[in-house]
Amino acid sequence: MLLPWLILIPFIGGFLCWQTERFGVKMPRWIALITMGLTLALGLQLWLQGGYSLTQSAGIPQWQSEFILPWIPRFGITIHLAIDGLSLLMVVLTGLLGVLAVLCSWNEIQKYQGFFHLNLMWILGGVIGVFLAIDMFLFFFFWEMMLVPMYFLIALWGHKASDGKTRITAATKFFIYTQASGLVMLIAILALVFVHYNATGVWTFNYQDLLKTPMSHGVEYLLMLGFFIAFAVKMPVVPLHGWLPDAHSQAPTAGSVDLAGILLKTAAYGLLRFALPLFPNASAEFAPIAMWLGVIGIFYGAWMAFTQYDIKRLIAYTSVSHMGFVLIAIYTGSQLAYQGAVIQMIAHGLSAAGLFILCGQLYERLHTRDMRMMGGLWSKIKWLPALSMFFAVATLGMPGTGNFVGEFMILFGSFKVVPVITVISTFGLVFASVYSLAMLHRAYFGKAKSQIAAQELPGMSLRELFIVLLLVVLLVLLGFYPQPILDTSHSAMGNIQQWFVNSASNTRL
Repeated sequence: MLLPWLILIPFIGGFLCWQTERFGVKMPRWIALITMGLTLALGLQLWLQGGYSLTQSAGIPQWQSEFILPWIPRFGITIHLAIDGLSLLMVVLTGLLGVLAVLCSWNEIQKYQGFFHLNLMWILGGVIGVFLAIDMFLFFFFWEMMLVPMYFLIALWGHKASDGKTRITAATKFFIYTQASGLVMLIAILALVFVHYNATGVWTFNYQDLLKTPMSHGVEYLLMLGFFIAFAVKMPVVPLHGWLPDAHSQAPTAGSVDLAGILLKTAAYGLLRFALPLFPNASAEFAPIAMWLGVIGIFYGAWMAFTQYDIKRLIAYTSVSHMGFVLIAIYTGSQLAYQGAVIQMIAHGLSAAGLFILCGQLYERLHTRDMRMMGGLWSKIKWLPALSMFFAVATLGMPGTGNFVGEFMILFGSFKVVPVITVISTFGLVFASVYSLAMLHRAYFGKAKSQIAAQELPGMSLRELFIVLLLVVLLVLLGFYPQPILDTSHSAMGNIQQWFVNSASNTRL
């Protein structure tokens, strides 16, 4: 019975934030913090109940806990929520980054506080819905649900970019890209339901029923492409990544934390949960193309990151590069690479959130994100440069951080299946060190390049320090002791792998 509450608490909390603004400006912040704290506590409670490492029967999804309520019986649409190891980890990550998003925008947001926190809570509620929904219609409902509040977040509270582009442009671009991709997915879902109806005479949107849908090769390939395009835009896969740098660089800090930390993960989750198991043969045939797209993403993201002067755009492009590794892992069909993808998703969520939070803190002090205006900050601000350095080396995959474990497992697991692609993508790690060190050098070392950067700046407050140190501890913990995560996701990932490899063995590379 806990599952619906995971989704309801953020929605109810968001509504309360909006309504309580009249009683005091600080009221919405506290309500938002309590809301996300409750959500995180519920997620951890589910984790402690345990049982995620059960060995499972091949190819049949086994849920740790389920919630089913009829919604539109005529078309077989139900409110069907379910959780397994993979979705549990994503829900806990969402709760954690939700708490940090509220904390890091504590003083940043001055106008319409209630409405800001309403949007923030509803994005997080929609994301948790995506991770829990097993009915295809409900999944699509939540998938679209999280876009509208994100649009408002960027359009109303965004910053102007260094190159003069407005936040409205960025918000509209984000909305058009994601809305168009959602439409493609809706068509694919409806087509899948029709194909199932023609084969069985039963209307259903239930994931488990649709898994066994018989269909011709051509139809399967087309439907798989529909799902892939929708998830590729959100992930983002190069050439469909156009919305990401603008949305990231113009979003407020909390928006960037949610975008990089959680929204990009919904796409990888969608590929693992829906695209591979529903269309295993087509996915296996499409795998080489998807993996090469991942390789292109790794290098393109790294190169574009290196050429940026806006520090937030630089970090946005690193996300493109990192998600390239996850895309390669998803299509290898290797258990080790799948486990690595889960760790990489969590580690990237934490390290990208850390970098964006530090950027927000820099912006509050300097009022610019242009690295050509910084320089020489190493001795001017206490703590902040050193912590930036930690997250920069974490991003490039330093041993001892979670990013290293994730990338290492992905490359190790992929090598048996696609050695050429793995060797090429390994060089992406070299590029990662180039853009990370370039960012540190431009911002913190050398001579001060402007009046603001030349003066003494206030150090970090306790609140700011707490947020960032929490992320540091979690990343190091993940780097040295990833076992609980591996145990939790093992059976869920093994299931997806068996389903994909067994069904697709006749068309495997």
